[in-house]
Amino acid sequence: MKHLHYKHLPVLSLGLLLLLPACSRDSASETSTASEEKEAELPTNRIAIPATVRSNLAITFAKVERRNVANTIRVPGSFELQPLARNEYRMMLPGNIEYLVNQFDSVEEGTPLFKFRSLKLLDLRRAVDLAEAGLTQAQSKFETAKARKTALTKANVKRADLDAQVAELQTDIERRQAQLKAASAAFEQATQTEMKETADGWIEVLAKESGVVESLAATNGTYVEETSLILTIADPTKVRFHATGLQSDLLKFKNDQQVSIVTPQASQNDMNESIRATLQLGLKADPQQRTISLFATPKELKPWSRPGVSAFLEIAVQSSDGIVLAIPSSAVVKDGITHVFFKRDPLDANKAIRVEADMGVNDGRWVEIRSQLGPNDEVVLNGAYELKLASSQSGTSQKGGHFHGDGTFHAEED
Repeated sequence: MKHLHYKHLPVLSLGLLLLLPACSRDSASETSTASEEKEAELPTNRIAIPATVRSNLAITFAKVERRNVANTIRVPGSFELQPLARNEYRMMLPGNIEYLVNQFDSVEEGTPLFKFRSLKLLDLRRAVDLAEAGLTQAQSKFETAKARKTALTKANVKRADLDAQVAELQTDIERRQAQLKAASAAFEQATQTEMKETADGWIEVLAKESGVVESLAATNGTYVEETSLILTIADPTKVRFHATGLQSDLLKFKNDQQVSIVTPQASQNDMNESIRATLQLGLKADPQQRTISLFATPKELKPWSRPGVSAFLEIAVQSSDGIVLAIPSSAVVKDGITHVFFKRDPLDANKAIRVEADMGVNDGRWVEIRSQLGPNDEVVLNGAYELKLASSQSGTSQKGGHFHGDGTFHAEED
């Protein structure tokens, strides 16, 4: 049996000491790698949505609003022109017309609209000229006779025939003044619209107010009778909103009440956009439909506030209930038995956070969210369904992931 000499112990001890740190480093490295893998497998509710993905999936966002969801009445309606928004131009005399504008042209006050020629206008003008000439002639004869009468009176000569002639001329002047007044009134009646005569004998009719040519009622170059409609000009800025409310809500409507006009819920519309307006109740209700007309005059105009465009009138009923944070109902989608929405990450605009919706009151357009939402947050509106599909698999939620530029989703980083 061989014995280990004590002189070799220091060398062995040094070797063992050198091996211990190496093992420790290997163990620490393995522990760190396992920790990173474990962290990578930790669940996350964030989905990467870079600009290319938002474009390919047509993702849009809506801002969180403070709304009185429980006490807001929404009624459908459409925009229409106000009664005084249209101006009709009619012919007061028969004649041939030629248009100087086309449909949908914008015109300013004083713009030539159409021109015409009318023989009757020439007759009316000639009647005025003849009446003026006859009156001038009668006045001249009267002055001559009156001067002769005055001279004979100074000579103490009286002539009954001269006195009768002066009285007759006085009566003739009054008759001719009446004729001139009648002829002038007829001419002014025929030319009451703003007109301007051109060098070639045409009469141009000028616009009385600015607006847009809505319709042309006659054929260019045709002969039209007097009082015929020629064209209509409308002022597109003079619009109002006409809605139909239920008579059961009549006590909730008041004249001069401040209301809002909102667009229909569509992909291209901004859910947060609205128009402030003043409410006016109609004078007559419908007893059969049990409805009442509501008119709202906008305080501002939007590109979609055009006659014929459908929208909704929102009337907030005065209530002691508090204002709540709400998001569009279409931003909430159902995933299995839960409802979820996707909030834009406040720290990274290229990520969306999947949130289980803690919902409150829902009015069909907006829904109250009670938690995990701030007044400055944005939620995914269009594209929420695609994000729901990407973040769920076989009824269970994935643990986060990312989209590629082509719109495909991957649960793990490449």
